[in-house]
Amino acid sequence: MATDTSPTWRFLATHPVKNRNLTRRDVSSSVVSVATRTRDRILVKAAGVLATGEKATVAQFAEAAGVSRASFYRAFESRGALLDALAVQPEPGARERILEAAVSLVGERGLAARSMDDLAARAGVSRATLYRLFPGKPALFTGLIRTYSPLEPVSKLALELMDELPAVVMPEIARTVYRTVYGSSEPRLGLLRAVFFEVSSVAPDAEESAREAMRTIVGSVGSYVMAQMSSGRLRPMSPLLALQSFVGPIFFHVLTRPLVERVLGVEIDGEQAVTELAESWLRAMRPDKEETR
Repeated sequence: MATDTSPTWRFLATHPVKNRNLTRRDVSSSVVSVATRTRDRILVKAAGVLATGEKATVAQFAEAAGVSRASFYRAFESRGALLDALAVQPEPGARERILEAAVSLVGERGLAARSMDDLAARAGVSRATLYRLFPGKPALFTGLIRTYSPLEPVSKLALELMDELPAVVMPEIARTVYRTVYGSSEPRLGLLRAVFFEVSSVAPDAEESAREAMRTIVGSVGSYVMAQMSSGRLRPMSPLLALQSFVGPIFFHVLTRPLVERVLGVEIDGEQAVTELAESWLRAMRPDKEETR
């Protein structure tokens, strides 16, 4: 004979009643009351657990509240659902401090070799705050790329100038890459090198970030290039190869410019250089007369 394991049956089995004339509604209300008390107890105790600064697990939350993990999951679908219910808000400036600390770790030994505990200590935040903002290294890599690389400004520019001619758009994209890397008070060249190396290695922690970066750039600049090929303004070819032939020389120049200037003793106008590289690409991508007929 099968055993009834419904919440109502469990309540009746563990809560003997004196009045056997209780209605189904009475029992259901009592079960709901128990579930509500369990949820409230977890919320109260969870706040104290988080105050320790540790990255508490579901088991620790359940233990602090004196309930089983099964009871925890009946009250909250996940650890994240509990944090949402608590409305845990990171301290002001925590995200910026974490990203800045990540930048320094990338420059030292690479981020993949360091733990999230190292990052929390360097940023001066608790583990709870760190994992609230960045649940793991993949999210952290994505945050670094979006904040410090040319990816976001270039994608935004391509979408804004979707109806402009390639002679306008492509040189401006090249200049935007250069300005993002060298335009701030602290050039981001070292960070760009390190992040590019870690992401291009497709290590497990960086793989999702690499996918996200590819989706973003193909969805913006790639879409623009394909549209211009379709309209006959650019030579038809593999859009991916066209994109690589555009990005490659520009990034190579951006990454090697300081070395070239130091070794050869020359001074290079960075914006002018990437503009000329973009214009060279445009000449190579100009459709043949036969193709435009």
